[in-house]
Amino acid sequence: MVVFRKIFPLIVVTMTLLAINSDKACAADPDMLQDICPADLTSTVKVNGFPCKNTSSTDDFTSRVLLVPGVITNGFGFVATRADVQSVPGLNTLGVSMARVDYAPGGITPPHIHPRASQMIYVFQGQLDVGFITTANVLFAKRIVQGEVFVIPRGLVHYQKNTGRGPATIIAAFNSQSPGTQGISTTLFRSSPPIPNEILAQTFRTNVAHVALLRAIFA
Repeated sequence: MVVFRKIFPLIVVTMTLLAINSDKACAADPDMLQDICPADLTSTVKVNGFPCKNTSSTDDFTSRVLLVPGVITNGFGFVATRADVQSVPGLNTLGVSMARVDYAPGGITPPHIHPRASQMIYVFQGQLDVGFITTANVLFAKRIVQGEVFVIPRGLVHYQKNTGRGPATIIAAFNSQSPGTQGISTTLFRSSPPIPNEILAQTFRTNVAHVALLRAIFA
């Protein structure tokens, strides 16, 4: 924890600058029209983002949310802690955010997409197998270790798995204040209302009984 506190500011600054530069080259969010616009998360007004607060303070631009490892409670063996506009209101209109992902040994972030952002991963500790698949169905994959980075283009299916003997942690930077996350398996089998079993059965070239079994697993 002492080592983490010493180098964490450098990680944050470096990855945020990279995300900002990426945002200028290929913006994921609309350009800002004012210097600051801390999000009014209580507003009932619906806009593309959040309305600005009437008044703002330094607290809108700072957070310790990424400092402490998250508590893993799901069967996949990972937990994501986000520093996005929901937890750092000052990010509103700035087009950047970050996340910390902690993994138990063998933990996996199953295939998923971020529909509104490209992503850069920095391995803080451990080693992971990571990969993304292009729309041409080409897999780009690598085992990355502490100190390495891996870039995932916006909207492409990707995954991360801890392949080390101990815990692993990554820090991720996004060129969106709200990148969004859509898991492939949960999207297909836990939507509300549910996708008809017949549709999924035909999609996966199986029968309705098998689809019902998979749906029960993800319930």
